[in-house]
Amino acid sequence: MQTDHENEPRLIVETGLDRRVADIIEPVLISMGFRLVRVRLMNQNGLTLQIMTERNDGTMTVQDCEEVSMAISPVLDVEDPVDKAYHLEVSSPGIDRPMVRVSDFERWQGHIVKCETSVLVENRKRFRGKIVAVTKDDFTLERDQIAYGEEPRVTVPFSALAEAKLILTDDLIRDALKADKLAREAANQNDGEDE
Repeated sequence: MQTDHENEPRLIVETGLDRRVADIIEPVLISMGFRLVRVRLMNQNGLTLQIMTERNDGTMTVQDCEEVSMAISPVLDVEDPVDKAYHLEVSSPGIDRPMVRVSDFERWQGHIVKCETSVLVENRKRFRGKIVAVTKDDFTLERDQIAYGEEPRVTVPFSALAEAKLILTDDLIRDALKADKLAREAANQNDGEDE
């Protein structure tokens, strides 16, 4: 099952002020060929507005961060959603990234994720395990920590997902570096064809 990564909606979206910022900047990011991963206003270095984003192919360079920052700063200045002084931080999702789209679960199938649901799923709200299957509606984990009497596999509906994040492992680092290298090679080939 392949999804249209460019227009794929996020499963997990912000609320309150973070949501207002996301609504302001997301059209700018999309027009530039980026996808919004997360917006978070944090009390760090005074006040920090963290924008996590990536290209549609999953890559994100330092230059991309600068380009996004320069594009969204004026828009945020005009709309002025945050009524205090803040520091803007644009970053990639990183290797141990938040999982916010169905395609994130497809791409990182076979890796360990930690997630929390908004409702009880099999009498729990917190799960950790390897992603072993993904459909458009849910994903299945092979749990690495189970209590007596619990099933080793749990299927979590995307509609119940509150938060999910990849867990840093040697396998994840290796696969992330390999995926990044392949994406960069593909991007370089496409640049060569444009000339």
